[in-house]
Amino acid sequence: MSFVLAIDQGTTSSRAILFDAAMRVIGVAQREFRQIFPRGGWVEHDAEEIWQTTLSVCRSVLSNHGVAAGQLAGIGITNQRETTVIWDRASGRPIHNAIVWQDRRTAALCEALEAEGAEPLVEAVTGLRLDPYFSGTKVKWLLDTLPDARARAQRGELAFGTIDSFLIGRLTGGRMHATDATNAARTLLFDIHQGVWSAEICALLDVPMDMLPEVKNSADEFGQTDPALLGAAVPILGVAGDQQAATIGQACFAPGMMKSTYGTGCFALLNTGDRPVASGHRMLTTIAYQLDGKRTYALEGSIFIAGAAVQWLRDGLGIIDSAAQSGKLAQQADPGQQVTLVPAFTGLGAPYWAPDCRGAVFGLTRNSGPAEFAKATLDSVAFQTRDLWEAMRADWLGAHGASPDVVLRVDGGMSASDYTMQGLSDILGAPVDRPVMQETTALGAAWLAGMRAGLYPGMEEFAADWALDRRFEPQMEAGAREAAYARWKRAVAAAMTV
Repeated sequence: MSFVLAIDQGTTSSRAILFDAAMRVIGVAQREFRQIFPRGGWVEHDAEEIWQTTLSVCRSVLSNHGVAAGQLAGIGITNQRETTVIWDRASGRPIHNAIVWQDRRTAALCEALEAEGAEPLVEAVTGLRLDPYFSGTKVKWLLDTLPDARARAQRGELAFGTIDSFLIGRLTGGRMHATDATNAARTLLFDIHQGVWSAEICALLDVPMDMLPEVKNSADEFGQTDPALLGAAVPILGVAGDQQAATIGQACFAPGMMKSTYGTGCFALLNTGDRPVASGHRMLTTIAYQLDGKRTYALEGSIFIAGAAVQWLRDGLGIIDSAAQSGKLAQQADPGQQVTLVPAFTGLGAPYWAPDCRGAVFGLTRNSGPAEFAKATLDSVAFQTRDLWEAMRADWLGAHGASPDVVLRVDGGMSASDYTMQGLSDILGAPVDRPVMQETTALGAAWLAGMRAGLYPGMEEFAADWALDRRFEPQMEAGAREAAYARWKRAVAAAMTV
């Protein structure tokens, strides 16, 4: 058993990545699935389609590379977080489409709870904010809206889970209803200090606790796959939400280490060690990973739109044919123009938490064209990261009395663009490190499973193997940097007033 299979179930596609005993990628299979938009601000996925694409890519990558299921030491799962599924326990079938983390339908409910004074309790217990982003209000909406759903839940007929739990249930033939601490910490229902589901928050949101999965370590026993699915029973040994899996894959194991992943959104995590740091700057306090019953915490900043803005250039405006063209087009922009895009297509995440804000473009002239739009789009990712960077450094300073000397480790699709990463370093005024291994999210899930199986090394040796591809150093003059960032702050303030 000298291989590990990582399932990377993301927002737009399901992937299976096969790793060998040396943690090298042997093969990848990927399938996209539909994005469903029932109305403005609503985003759904067909959970059954997620399951079918996941099973398909697992079978494909094994078949394409001549690896039998019996040769797998284990399976690791990493997943889009907060996306909410409720399913029938007996059949495993979802009772409704999955409500995606980007969905904003529960904004009014969050506002009502905040008006009632619930947010201090929610923040103190869960480390999160009252925002539609998280799973808890999505569960309440489903139970309150779907006919007979609440009655069925109270009779014990229904199960709730994030995508990892749903896949574990289907992979094990319904024998296991479980999640790991990193995914539980994103539901708005989990006490991150005690490591248990919060009865108080569940009562606040009227979520029956019998629906909730068992919470395990990130490297743990999550059951075995039904032998009929892959040809043999394979143990599921590692689970982590995608951003925490990337943190692990980037070997950010020491307090003060920070990673930022650039996918559909952008998510930055700063390891704060064995104690949670309460944010005074509207960051989230969350669990980075849990191993052998020990929780390691992080500050997290969540940007809802990063790579999705480049997709908008391609699919919405039609000014590029592929995401890879965005950097080349941006380089052609007129340096005398100061076009600023605030990509609040689904609201603004940290540190603004403005779910009703919408996108806006400032600084247009008659000469503004595709190149200026491309540059403004890529610049917006750097500016949003700077927002998170400033807030996290301030929180760290408040907790430790000194500012961390942070080098940012980056991954995700956009990190492959030298232009974008150089722009990020320029706006931050700090080094940006890109690793040789770009599959950091899948690697994190694979390492959890392989380490649990005894195939892969422990934490220290794994961290020592992290390899640098390129370090980007800031080249922009400080005055130009601060002027550009000030323009961004003015644009955000204006967008939030519309």
